[in-house]
Amino acid sequence: MKFTLQVWRQAGPDDRGHFETYEAQDVSDEMSFLEVLDVVNEDLIREGKEPIQFDHDCREGICGSCGMMINGQPHGPQRGTATCQLHMRKFKDGETIVVEPWRAASFPIVRDLVVNRSAFDRIVEAGGYISVNTGSAVEANMLPVPKSVSDAAMDAAACIGCGACVAACPNGAAQLFTAAKAQHLNLLPQGQAERWTRTEAMVETMEEYFGSCTMHRECEAACPKNISIDFIAYLNRDYVKAKTVNRNLTGQGLSQ
Repeated sequence: MKFTLQVWRQAGPDDRGHFETYEAQDVSDEMSFLEVLDVVNEDLIREGKEPIQFDHDCREGICGSCGMMINGQPHGPQRGTATCQLHMRKFKDGETIVVEPWRAASFPIVRDLVVNRSAFDRIVEAGGYISVNTGSAVEANMLPVPKSVSDAAMDAAACIGCGACVAACPNGAAQLFTAAKAQHLNLLPQGQAERWTRTEAMVETMEEYFGSCTMHRECEAACPKNISIDFIAYLNRDYVKAKTVNRNLTGQGLSQ
């Protein structure tokens, strides 16, 4: 198989950027999309040219760093798949493929296909953790958790923080990411002590960087882990309650 790649090249955050065209020859249909970029980069290095910069780490659909727009779709045409898991058999031989970085104001471009996703870190730092000393692991049956609850928490915890939800959203919203990171803790007994402070802090930190959710559902369609927008509804419910609970805890509501 062979492909023509039109890849976004940008030397730095202040550069205007442009597309460059590359030919990928002798591509196996079993190769991942990142492996094709590797092949192109090897050719560029042999020619003494600057290779294409792109994020990658585990290449197993776990780390979330490989995000990019492929033919206008986050992670490419296959749903429920990260870029590193996208195989070239999903494309037609001879096809022209357009590759771009995430297009979101909250994810400024660093270089080529690499964007700065540190805004996600700020949201997690605001409350995406529990601050109890767990010590040694307790006996599993000592802390009863209904299976439906544990299943829902695990579904939320599947979020890899790739940013596809933000890139796909017309508003550049990060509700799906924030909801997943909050609810995988809020649903479990271990997360109850800080549930309301966590929710308020994470949502309000999110609002500093990202747009507002208007339920386009593009995030759900783009998510490589198929995370449901139901978690956004859970987050909205918890945020409304958190504003009341936290207000009462600080004494602001006692005179009302």
